[in-house]
Amino acid sequence: MPDQTPPSIVIDDVTLAYGAHRVLDRLSLRVAPGSIYALLGGNGAGKSTTLSTLLGFVAPQSGLVRVAGIDPAADPDTARRRVAYLPENVALYEHLSAVENADYLLALSGEPQPREAIVAAFAAAGLQERAWDQRLGGFSKGMRQKVAIAVALLRAVPVLLLDEPTSGLDPRATADFNRLVGDVRNRGTAVLMVTHDLLSAVDVADRIGFLDGGRIVEEVVATGPDRFDIRALHARFAAPADPVA
Repeated sequence: MPDQTPPSIVIDDVTLAYGAHRVLDRLSLRVAPGSIYALLGGNGAGKSTTLSTLLGFVAPQSGLVRVAGIDPAADPDTARRRVAYLPENVALYEHLSAVENADYLLALSGEPQPREAIVAAFAAAGLQERAWDQRLGGFSKGMRQKVAIAVALLRAVPVLLLDEPTSGLDPRATADFNRLVGDVRNRGTAVLMVTHDLLSAVDVADRIGFLDGGRIVEEVVATGPDRFDIRALHARFAAPADPVA
């Protein structure tokens, strides 16, 4: 019997333009609960704008957007309470320690966690124990990313949005991150990951969409033990964009 569970993320025939320039051009994609969708595309393809529509920062001129059943343009506060969002450039408090940052941000979201849960998430994200109570002023970009990853993954919400989540991470930390995102998928969260990192997408995604000119030009589903044909995907991702009719 087919799964009747509605998608947690719905973007249906969405168009968004600034003047004559269409940033999103009848874009459609869906992400089911318990699945990971990786959205790949070059600069200017519309990836950041896609995330902005889901967060309610911009409203499309036409089409439908839903986050866990909520229209983020009409009710952004309610929609954002159903989302954990990890931006590429993480804004954290320099004068606070890693634990204090996590404690404050989780309390702000209405989902406080005990120290034990916070440090367990840090350990899972690959942040060394000696850094847990250090101020963030001396942290590298990769260390900051691990703090933000831990905070995002501690939130029990139906949707996780990731913007270049492996930026600044070394290969081992990237592998740790992919494992954590897999754990989040397994608890039923829908994950949309915007990335340039094809290898990370291949490792973790159930579906990969190629965004160009504000629309999905190709979508590939993981199948079989090898999941994806990495050579074919690399050739597709590296190829010059086709002209949009």
